[in-house]
Amino acid sequence: MDKRLLTIQDISCVGQCSLTVALPIISACGIETAILPGSVLSNHTAPGFSAWTFHDLTDEMPKILSQWKKEDITFDAFYTGYVSKGQVKYIQDIMEQTARENALRIVDPAMADNGKLYAGFDADFPKEMARLCQGADFILPNLTEASYLLDIPYKGEDYTQNYIENVCKDLYKLGAKNVILTGVSFEKGKLGVAVYNGATFDYYFTERLNASLHGTGDIYSSAFAGALLNGKSPIIAASIAADFVVESIKHTLSDKDHWYGAKFEKAIPYLISKLN
Repeated sequence: MDKRLLTIQDISCVGQCSLTVALPIISACGIETAILPGSVLSNHTAPGFSAWTFHDLTDEMPKILSQWKKEDITFDAFYTGYVSKGQVKYIQDIMEQTARENALRIVDPAMADNGKLYAGFDADFPKEMARLCQGADFILPNLTEASYLLDIPYKGEDYTQNYIENVCKDLYKLGAKNVILTGVSFEKGKLGVAVYNGATFDYYFTERLNASLHGTGDIYSSAFAGALLNGKSPIIAASIAADFVVESIKHTLSDKDHWYGAKFEKAIPYLISKLN
C-alpha cells in the first residue's frame, strides 16, 4: 500500500505558504497527500498585504473525522502546521482515530518568528501548541517558537552551541521523540538545523542568503516530511529540506516583485533529484 499523509493547517489562497506549499511539495515527493484545512484566508497575514479575509473551519473537523471513520480512511503520517487553539483537541482525536500502525506525527509549531507570535495568537496559545507536541515523532520549531514552547526569553542570535543543545533537550522533555530545531547558526554566512533524538545531536548547515521570505518554514517542513516518508534518516531529511529552501530562495531573489513568498515550484526538480 502506498503511503498516505494528512496535513492539517490553514489555506492562505495567495502567498505561497501553508497548504498551498505542503500539498504540491509532498505530492512531488511521491506521497499521497490528503488535506484538512483549519481555516481559509484570502492571503497570508505577513506585512505586504494590507488586510485579509478569514473563515474558521474548526467546527468541520469533528464532522470530517466522523465521515472518515465511516469510510475507514486512515493515514501513515500526520503533519500539522498553522492551526488555532480550539483545534488542538480535534487534531489529537484525528491522529488517534485514523492512524495506521506506526503512523508518524510531525508537528511544525507554526506560531511565531523573529521573537514575536503571529497575528491572531494570544499569550496562552503556546501552551496548547506544547500539548500538540506531546507524543509527536518530530517537532520542527524555529528559535522563536522554541522560546515560546519553553516559556523562556528569546535570545535572537546571541547564543552558544551549549544553549542550543539545552533548548533541544528541554523541547524533547515536552514529549516529542525527535527535535528538529531550525534557524541555527554558529558561523557568519551559515544557517542550519540541530537534530536531537534524546541521546545524540546532529547538525547540518547551508549557505545563509541575505533574504527573509514568507513561507520558508512551511517549505522546509513540507520537504522534511516528504523526504522522511521516502525513507531518509532524520538528519538526511533535514539536510535535503534545508538545501531545498536555499534553492527556492535563489529562484526568487532576482524577482523584486515577488515579495510575498519563495518560488519553491522552480526548485522542485532539485528536490526530486536529492530524493533520488
